[in-house]
Amino acid sequence: MLTRIKDIATKLAPRLVEIRRHIHAHPELSGQEYQTAAFVAGVLSSSGLHVQEGIGKTGVIGEIEGTGNDNRLLAIRTDMDALPIQERTGLEYASRTEGVMHACGHDVHTTVGLGTAMVLSQVADELGGKVRFLFQAAEEIAQGAHWMVQDQAMENVSAILGVHVFPSIPAGSIGVRYGALTAAADDLEITIIGESGHGARPHEAIDAIWIASQIITALQQAISRTQNPLRPVVLSIGKINGGRAPNVIADKVQLLGTVRSLHPETRAHLPNWIENIVANVCHAYGAKYQVNYRQGVPSVQNDYSLTQLLQSAAEEAWSSDRVQVLPEPSLGAEDFSVYLEHAPGSMFRLGVGYKDRILNHPLHHPEFEVDESAILTGVVTMAYAAYKYWL
Repeated sequence: MLTRIKDIATKLAPRLVEIRRHIHAHPELSGQEYQTAAFVAGVLSSSGLHVQEGIGKTGVIGEIEGTGNDNRLLAIRTDMDALPIQERTGLEYASRTEGVMHACGHDVHTTVGLGTAMVLSQVADELGGKVRFLFQAAEEIAQGAHWMVQDQAMENVSAILGVHVFPSIPAGSIGVRYGALTAAADDLEITIIGESGHGARPHEAIDAIWIASQIITALQQAISRTQNPLRPVVLSIGKINGGRAPNVIADKVQLLGTVRSLHPETRAHLPNWIENIVANVCHAYGAKYQVNYRQGVPSVQNDYSLTQLLQSAAEEAWSSDRVQVLPEPSLGAEDFSVYLEHAPGSMFRLGVGYKDRILNHPLHHPEFEVDESAILTGVVTMAYAAYKYWL
């Protein structure tokens, strides 16, 4: 079966590169993936899959009925949205949409999903059960997985597999990770309420900007001395709003940021921990405050047996020296974790780096590029893992 899958995928490879370049040239932002979804649905339909559109707003589902008697349903998830980044690669198939770019590899993810569907549709007579392909919108704003789940995309799913490109791994190789793959990412909003006054008489006012700076410093210092260094917490304030004029003491400042963690126990106590620090600083200087801590997506926790499945499939397909067991998780976030609240799953890293380049630009960079030979690696790995799932 592996030989059969490889042969089909190799014949499809030129077409898959065309698909990826088409998607790359026509990127769409989160929740606006109308053309991408229509294109995906067309490819799936032409491959004989049963297709549902408008799932999870602009998402698409395609299904293959295997001939086996195993009632377990395997889902394969890929995401379709792009980022608000102006592309600077200079490629002939670069984005044709001003200020929008596939800088996170979702064009590759979608192509791998389509390629896997195209391959498995030709070996459906050998599949032990049903495969459901989830082409998801709005991963970059961490909403698409929730939308898909709300529209019953995970109904009856027994297990789910996913893929994400990784430029630090060379094309032709993949990475698997047991346990935590990505971090939980939560949103933080802190409002400091002081009292306005003249810039020449700060003692008559309560300076919200200065107090906000003390809070930022206190939070960063407290992480290093009150949080377990073996259970990392990364708190980043990315935006500050406040002030009216250079010579007026600000009476209100808003801080916006993210809080990332790997362990559920750590995550659970972070809201109170942050609020206590904010309260103590504000109390010391006479200010009031509001803290709004919003939980985002949880950490991706890869299932052990499904990660073994991916590793064994990749090692059989490509040899063990092209499969890396990743020693560390990423503190980036992935809403693939939302699906894992409904079924066990595992996501692997697809190497897309150029072997002969000193620098492969990171994800979310305007010059991010991928070695397209990685598409074949991803398709064969995913398709063969899906086949092996029912063995």
